[in-house]
Amino acid sequence: MKYNTEIATVVAEYLLQIKAIKLDNANPFTWASGIKSPIYCDNRKTLSYPQIRTNIRQNLVRIIAETFGDVDVIAGVATGAIAQGVLVAQEIGLPFIYVRSSNKGHGMQNKIEGAFEKGQSVVVVEDLVSTGGSSLAAVEALRNAGMNVKGMVAIFSYGLEIAIKNFAEANCKLYTLTDYATVIDHALTNNYIKKEDLESLLEWRKDPANWKKND
Repeated sequence: MKYNTEIATVVAEYLLQIKAIKLDNANPFTWASGIKSPIYCDNRKTLSYPQIRTNIRQNLVRIIAETFGDVDVIAGVATGAIAQGVLVAQEIGLPFIYVRSSNKGHGMQNKIEGAFEKGQSVVVVEDLVSTGGSSLAAVEALRNAGMNVKGMVAIFSYGLEIAIKNFAEANCKLYTLTDYATVIDHALTNNYIKKEDLESLLEWRKDPANWKKND
């Protein structure tokens, strides 16, 4: 869920301004899953802008402090959220670990990298959430390792129903700095998109898999 409306609007502007989020209704992007999407999000771009990077770090830290309380460890989801997670952990003064998408292919074959102990509480940092599949796989890995996952914070979420359902079923709280609805609303208000594009952009979020299939 979006944590704060004011924060969400500011972060939406940042992401649109630096083209970390691109909106193109006429020439949709294709996800790895094959889904056609009018939006492309690459939050790694925020790392190149100190003011934006600082704002994101401070607001992620604020969410953790205000919603999860005391935490022992910060975990990032590889690869996009490793840098964001390190920044958050450094700001709070906590240990950092990260979760691979699959076990390392050599050496110790770790899925979780870094020092941790069973029973420690952890908040997971993610850069963006689409369906929630890879994000929740990281949560599962941490739980299987004996850690107490308090929840997840992320920069951006598409707000898809499947993600909401998946997080509820996994009993994992999710708080985001901004989301699809906020970005679309801000993009329209500030002329990043045209009014005639709005209906199609809103339709995509309702049913991404079938969006524009009949066009």
